[in-house]
Amino acid sequence: MAHHALSSQESYNPNHLLDILLGKMQLKNDAALSRMLEVAPPVISKIRHHRLPVGASLLIRMHEVTGMSIRDLRDLMGDRRTKYRLSDAQGRPKPEEKAAAAAAQQQQQQQAQSNEATPSSGNYAH
Repeated sequence: MAHHALSSQESYNPNHLLDILLGKMQLKNDAALSRMLEVAPPVISKIRHHRLPVGASLLIRMHEVTGMSIRDLRDLMGDRRTKYRLSDAQGRPKPEEKAAAAAAQQQQQQQAQSNEATPSSGNYAH
Protein backbone atom coordinates (compact mmCIF):
# COMPACT_ATOMS: atom_id res chain seq x y z
CA MET A 1 0.00 0.00 0.00
CA ALA A 2 1.59 3.26 -1.12
CA HIS A 3 1.44 6.21 1.27
CA HIS A 4 2.14 9.74 0.20
CA ALA A 5 4.36 12.15 2.15
CA LEU A 6 1.47 14.25 3.45
CA SER A 7 -0.10 11.23 5.15
CA SER A 8 2.85 11.13 7.54
CA GLN A 9 1.58 14.36 9.12
CA GLU A 10 -0.40 13.49 12.24
CA SER A 11 -3.00 16.15 11.58
CA TYR A 12 -3.71 15.02 7.99
CA ASN A 13 -7.25 13.66 7.77
CA PRO A 14 -8.90 13.97 4.35
CA ASN A 15 -12.01 12.19 5.73
CA HIS A 16 -12.84 15.29 7.75
CA LEU A 17 -12.74 17.42 4.60
CA LEU A 18 -14.89 14.94 2.66
CA ASP A 19 -17.42 14.72 5.52
CA ILE A 20 -17.67 18.53 5.71
CA LEU A 21 -18.23 18.70 1.94
CA LEU A 22 -20.98 16.06 2.18
CA GLY A 23 -22.74 18.14 4.83
CA LYS A 24 -22.21 21.50 3.15
CA MET A 25 -23.58 20.27 -0.17
CA GLN A 26 -26.29 18.17 1.53
CA LEU A 27 -25.20 14.95 -0.18
CA LYS A 28 -26.04 11.46 1.03
CA ASN A 29 -22.83 9.59 0.23
CA ASP A 30 -19.42 9.54 -1.45
CA ALA A 31 -20.94 8.51 -4.78
CA ALA A 32 -22.99 11.72 -4.84
CA LEU A 33 -19.87 13.67 -3.84
CA SER A 34 -17.88 12.13 -6.68
CA ARG A 35 -20.62 13.14 -9.13
CA MET A 36 -20.65 16.68 -7.79
CA LEU A 37 -16.86 16.95 -8.04
CA GLU A 38 -16.86 15.18 -11.43
CA VAL A 39 -14.37 12.49 -10.38
CA ALA A 40 -14.65 8.72 -10.48
CA PRO A 41 -16.01 7.16 -7.26
CA PRO A 42 -12.78 5.19 -6.63
CA VAL A 43 -10.92 8.50 -6.31
CA ILE A 44 -12.97 9.43 -3.23
CA SER A 45 -12.51 5.93 -1.82
CA LYS A 46 -8.73 6.05 -2.33
CA ILE A 47 -8.58 9.45 -0.64
CA ARG A 48 -10.63 8.13 2.32
CA HIS A 49 -8.26 5.16 2.71
CA HIS A 50 -5.12 7.35 2.47
CA ARG A 51 -4.03 5.71 -0.78
CA LEU A 52 -4.34 8.93 -2.79
CA PRO A 53 -3.68 12.52 -1.71
CA VAL A 54 -6.13 15.32 -2.36
CA GLY A 55 -4.39 16.83 -5.37
CA ALA A 56 -4.33 20.40 -6.58
CA SER A 57 -6.87 19.86 -9.35
CA LEU A 58 -9.34 18.26 -6.93
CA LEU A 59 -8.82 21.08 -4.42
CA ILE A 60 -9.54 23.60 -7.16
CA ARG A 61 -12.68 21.69 -8.13
CA MET A 62 -13.80 21.64 -4.48
CA HIS A 63 -13.23 25.39 -4.36
CA GLU A 64 -15.28 25.93 -7.52
CA VAL A 65 -18.19 23.80 -6.31
CA THR A 66 -18.34 25.03 -2.71
CA GLY A 67 -16.97 28.57 -2.93
CA MET A 68 -14.69 27.79 0.02
CA SER A 69 -11.14 29.07 -0.13
CA ILE A 70 -8.30 26.69 -0.91
CA ARG A 71 -6.75 27.60 2.45
CA ASP A 72 -9.97 26.64 4.28
CA LEU A 73 -10.21 23.36 2.36
CA ARG A 74 -6.60 22.52 3.20
CA ASP A 75 -7.16 23.42 6.86
CA LEU A 76 -10.19 21.09 7.01
CA MET A 77 -8.07 18.13 5.95
CA GLY A 78 -5.26 19.09 8.33
CA ASP A 79 -2.77 20.24 5.70
CA ARG A 80 -1.00 22.97 7.62
CA ARG A 81 1.97 23.39 5.27
CA THR A 82 2.74 26.99 4.37
CA LYS A 83 5.30 26.23 1.69
CA TYR A 84 5.48 23.58 -0.96
CA ARG A 85 8.90 22.27 -1.78
CA LEU A 86 9.61 20.87 -5.19
CA SER A 87 12.62 18.72 -5.81
CA ASP A 88 15.51 20.34 -7.66
CA ALA A 89 14.83 18.10 -10.63
CA GLN A 90 11.27 19.34 -11.16
CA GLY A 91 10.96 22.13 -13.65
CA ARG A 92 14.47 21.73 -14.99
CA PRO A 93 14.84 20.91 -18.67
CA LYS A 94 16.20 17.49 -19.46
CA PRO A 95 19.77 17.49 -20.83
CA GLU A 96 18.63 16.68 -24.37
CA GLU A 97 15.99 19.42 -24.24
CA LYS A 98 18.58 21.86 -22.96
CA ALA A 99 20.97 20.98 -25.80
CA ALA A 100 18.21 21.30 -28.41
CA ALA A 101 17.16 24.69 -27.03
CA ALA A 102 20.76 25.92 -27.05
CA ALA A 103 21.22 24.75 -30.66
CA ALA A 104 18.01 26.49 -31.73
CA GLN A 105 19.06 29.71 -30.01
CA GLN A 106 22.48 29.59 -31.65
CA GLN A 107 20.87 29.06 -35.06
CA GLN A 108 18.58 32.06 -34.48
CA GLN A 109 21.54 34.23 -33.52
CA GLN A 110 23.47 33.21 -36.64
CA GLN A 111 20.45 33.90 -38.81
CA ALA A 112 19.99 37.33 -37.23
CA GLN A 113 23.67 38.15 -37.79
CA SER A 114 23.53 37.09 -41.43
CA ASN A 115 20.42 39.22 -41.96
CA GLU A 116 22.25 42.27 -40.54
CA ALA A 117 25.32 41.69 -42.72
CA THR A 118 23.35 41.37 -45.96
CA PRO A 119 22.10 44.70 -47.25
CA SER A 120 18.53 44.57 -48.32
CA SER A 121 18.30 44.73 -52.07
CA GLY A 122 14.63 45.57 -51.98
CA ASN A 123 12.31 44.95 -54.87
CA TYR A 124 10.88 48.38 -54.94
CA ALA A 125 9.94 50.16 -58.12
CA HIS A 126 11.19 53.74 -58.10
